[in-house]
Amino acid sequence: MEKLCYETLEKLGYDGYLLKEAPERVLQFGEGNFLRAFVDYFIDILNEKTGFNSKVVLCQPIAPGLADMINEQEGLYTLFLRGFENGQKVNAKRVISCVSRCLNPYKDYDAVLDCAKNPDLRYIACNTTEAGIAYDPSCQFTDVPADSYPGKLTQFLYRRFEIFGKEAGKGFVILSCELIDNNGKELEKCVLKYAEQWNLGEDFINWVKNENLFCSTLVDRIVTGYPRNEAAAICEELGYEDNLINTGEVFGLWVIEAPESLKKELPFEEAGLPVLICDDHKPYKQRKVRILNGAHTSFVLGAYLSGQDIVRDCMDDEVICGFMNKTIYDEIFPTLTLPKEELESFAASVTERFKNPFIDHALLSISLNSTAKWKARVLPSLKGYVEKTGTLPKCITASFAYYLAFYNGTTLTEDSLNAVRPAGDEYSVKDDKPVLQFFYDHRNDDAEALTHAVCTNVDFWDEDLTKIPGFEAAVAGYLKAIKEKGAYEVMKECLN
Repeated sequence: MEKLCYETLEKLGYDGYLLKEAPERVLQFGEGNFLRAFVDYFIDILNEKTGFNSKVVLCQPIAPGLADMINEQEGLYTLFLRGFENGQKVNAKRVISCVSRCLNPYKDYDAVLDCAKNPDLRYIACNTTEAGIAYDPSCQFTDVPADSYPGKLTQFLYRRFEIFGKEAGKGFVILSCELIDNNGKELEKCVLKYAEQWNLGEDFINWVKNENLFCSTLVDRIVTGYPRNEAAAICEELGYEDNLINTGEVFGLWVIEAPESLKKELPFEEAGLPVLICDDHKPYKQRKVRILNGAHTSFVLGAYLSGQDIVRDCMDDEVICGFMNKTIYDEIFPTLTLPKEELESFAASVTERFKNPFIDHALLSISLNSTAKWKARVLPSLKGYVEKTGTLPKCITASFAYYLAFYNGTTLTEDSLNAVRPAGDEYSVKDDKPVLQFFYDHRNDDAEALTHAVCTNVDFWDEDLTKIPGFEAAVAGYLKAIKEKGAYEVMKECLN
């Protein structure tokens, strides 16, 4: 079987969209599954629908990577977007042809820096993981390359400044996709710190600030990557060998905080893509964290104690799905600022995403680090609801009791606290060591004592949750009921 390349597709009579030649207008730090199923997919659609006419040159951010494999396939790969949309099962295939090549800065850093000479280059996209946007003072300007991503970016921007610094409009639109708050602004801060540390001069610092636009963005798509168990059968069906097959869910959303003028430069709207350019991405991030992530954290622990193992199966259970929907529509919605129609549309997409027949999303994997997750994803909704209504949100309060019941383990190991669910099977609670030690120390507490101990643990919540009127007593009541009647019965009662 021949490898995927333009010649192979020609021989097979492939009649889908392909862009063989175009200027490299996008430099992308990151060649992994996420960016190839997200940013590169959107650029590919832009090329087809609007004549954007751009290739993306990739830069491998860490030493081990996919550069050789990508170059062997001439930048081509097959992307499958799979899931549940408008009540229908979807499995959409597309050969992505916007990638020109992939550079390995650890073998040839000059090739990366040479991209700065390209007058057509206008956009820089990146996803170097949450740890990628960090200032490391040990990085030096003379490093080949700098170890940190912001260090590499500063080196690249300085090369661009040396070549085009006196010419307006030759800076970059930088689209940061890392999963941290204000990712674009944090990246800019790191670059400016390096500019100062490396004494690159006031002219360069002013050029960075005035000629470059660091955009904070929100990215939302589950990317499941290379389908190892299905790859051989898929290649057989495709008629070519593709070592870079990528898979992701159908749903995608990219919110870019940028001036209105960027809409003309990047005509995502014209292409019908789910990319929103707006003056503030935070309400959309809040919506995602509280509805999508908050829903997960609110129901999965109770669902697991009720005997479920996979998210999709929970959506087929009217009690569990009803509990989730009540949490979202009745208790989270009132705490958010976006228009109701936008919230309802997003919430409907969440249910369809959770039903995805191609993703077996294990409840136990979502349970990882539930303490920090409950604080970030659910606590703001609890406080917002109480502030707005003067009453406790029933399902969110019960979800805290599910968290306590789930963490009520009896055996502490090096990396987990082992517990047993009502069905009799053992499971491992995974969290930070001090959290696991705390729950182990309180393993014999009754409902009231355990609730009080957890609620007053300021290290967990940065505040004393007993100060929320009625919360401690309500949680203790739910925790007792979970132990006496079972998690599922308590969910049922929450719906009445």
